[in-house]
Amino acid sequence: MKIITCYKLVPEEQDISIAADGSLDTNKASLKINPFDLCAVEAGVQLKSLLGDSNITAMSIGGKALENPKSRKDILSRGPDDLTVVVDEKFEHLLPHQTARVLMAAAQKSGFDLIICGDGSGDLYAQQVGLQLGELLGIANINAVSKIIAAEQGKITVERSLDDEVEVLEISLPAVISVSADINEPTIPSMKTILAAAKKPVTSLGATDLELTEFPALVELTSVIAPKQKARQNFIIDGDDEQQLTEFAEHLRKALN
Repeated sequence: MKIITCYKLVPEEQDISIAADGSLDTNKASLKINPFDLCAVEAGVQLKSLLGDSNITAMSIGGKALENPKSRKDILSRGPDDLTVVVDEKFEHLLPHQTARVLMAAAQKSGFDLIICGDGSGDLYAQQVGLQLGELLGIANINAVSKIIAAEQGKITVERSLDDEVEVLEISLPAVISVSADINEPTIPSMKTILAAAKKPVTSLGATDLELTEFPALVELTSVIAPKQKARQNFIIDGDDEQQLTEFAEHLRKALN
């Protein structure tokens, strides 16, 4: 089985600064692999261990940050057999529908049986890329997968936890699945896997290699604003009798309204 695990580089949260107007400044932020995508990569590695004869291709699109040897070694040390990156300055800040379109072209060029995505990204968290990718490819796709139960040639059985029930679904391949953050605990790479990652093959593509005939801008991102912080009221209630409990409940009521 040929498996593609998609990932994205996102800004390190601790490096993001907030301007006076609430806008986010990521110019000085270092980049890391999106934590939700690490679960997708780990799911692919675990699936390969079930199947045996499989190949995992890590795939990402973006700007020149994808050319960084450290980031490439980081993703390859986590289990994929090879890496495909699509690098172009115009792919630096894509919206979900644009990301899905580029991934579609790259996946078709690479070939696949199953594509695994994280449920969302640590920056926008739109939770749309996997679903739109499956739609563009015209194949089965499902999100919120919390467990891969079984897989064999031509089909995969997954589980997803909803609010009040658990679904077990059998999906015909090829397919796209988006996995939830609770599907696994990503393995921390060992020194041996980090060193071995440097020897794994990397394919670097540009926009012209994909021959995208259309690249529509269906929506426009106007702003990303940090939530306003309320000043702490510093109410201290001493005691636990009925009067103090009533006072505490009243403060909670006002805070929630």
